[in-house]
Amino acid sequence: MSGPLVLTITQINTYLKSQFESDERLAHCFAVGEISNLTDHYASGHIYLSLKDERSVIRAVMFASAARRLKFRPCNGMRVLVRGRITVYEPQGQYQFYIEDMQPDGVGARALALEQLKAKLQKEGLFDSDRKRSLPLYPQRIAVVTSPTGAAVRDILQITGRRWPLAQIDLYGVLVQGEQAPAQIAEAIYQVGKDAKADLVIVGRGGGSAEDLWAFNDEQVVRAVAACPIPVVSAVGHETDFTLCDFAADLRAPTPSAAAELCTPDWQEELQRVSSARERMAQLVKDEIENARMALDVLTTTATGHHPKNLVDQQYQKLDLLVNRMQTQMRHQLQLRRERFGVQAARLDALSPLRVLGRGYAVVYKDEKAVSKAEAISRGDSVRVRMADGELLCMVEDTVAHQEKEGEYGRTDIDL
Repeated sequence: MSGPLVLTITQINTYLKSQFESDERLAHCFAVGEISNLTDHYASGHIYLSLKDERSVIRAVMFASAARRLKFRPCNGMRVLVRGRITVYEPQGQYQFYIEDMQPDGVGARALALEQLKAKLQKEGLFDSDRKRSLPLYPQRIAVVTSPTGAAVRDILQITGRRWPLAQIDLYGVLVQGEQAPAQIAEAIYQVGKDAKADLVIVGRGGGSAEDLWAFNDEQVVRAVAACPIPVVSAVGHETDFTLCDFAADLRAPTPSAAAELCTPDWQEELQRVSSARERMAQLVKDEIENARMALDVLTTTATGHHPKNLVDQQYQKLDLLVNRMQTQMRHQLQLRRERFGVQAARLDALSPLRVLGRGYAVVYKDEKAVSKAEAISRGDSVRVRMADGELLCMVEDTVAHQEKEGEYGRTDIDL
């Protein structure tokens, strides 16, 4: 009889790994568990973690190629649904879950689905602000899509009756939670549009948990709100609650009670406003009449001043004033020109050659040209000497140059 089989540790781990990988149920499986011991290696991109439930735990790894496809960031305590395979890590002899895909489970899955739907509808333009319409100031009929037995409809009826009793409320009763609620809500909204009687629509319900309000996140409800031809007010839950209907509606109200206030004016305030407007109009009419009366008095008082004869006389008087002003201006200009002429004449007289001759000087002409230098005259030349009271006809006997340096004057002998 042979002895016991002796194996190395590597052989044992290799054998166990082959057993795991030959089992089809472990080669492709799903598991639900809570994340713990999470280690995110940002450098490599690999994620190491443990998956546990109330009794057991298993090591797991998600390599970078799969981790890059995640639409959320895993964290400790998060419950997830994973898909992958289970095998043995030979170096440590440890079996572990190799995760190929991971999705949040429970509330996490709903939140992820909600974000994906929101992104889809937003990309289609259902939440664009330019699609929002204004609410009518004085609605005559208001359609309300909500539960017929809930607190929301009672609040809307009470507040509307107190603020604006002129409005008629058309109730479209529907389920507001549960599997059948989305289809009923969407159908009621479409029916309001077909009826085309209401001026606006209030869609909503009272407070509750996130699960209770989930019907207003349904795609068919959101599309019905966006397609409604009548302005829609979304009033779902409390002030801190938000649903996709809020983004598609023309106006979001924090509560159904607030929706009733936002959709209706206060008739007492409107009455006061009309009364104030009436008083202002009466005062304006009174002021206009008083101004017209004063203008009529002025016209009556000054009527005689506008008689045709008076107007002609006034124009004659203006003409006389203009003539007198023109004559005065002409006399003034003439006097100024006389004075200017006298000044210029005095200047010309002071520069006149006759004045120079009158002081004992004479001008010598040779060949009818005035001569200013002795060197221009020669002995025997005939010259004419112009004096203040007459002329001399002379014959030159001799010339003597002017001695400037010695201060002496030369002599010219002229034979008269």
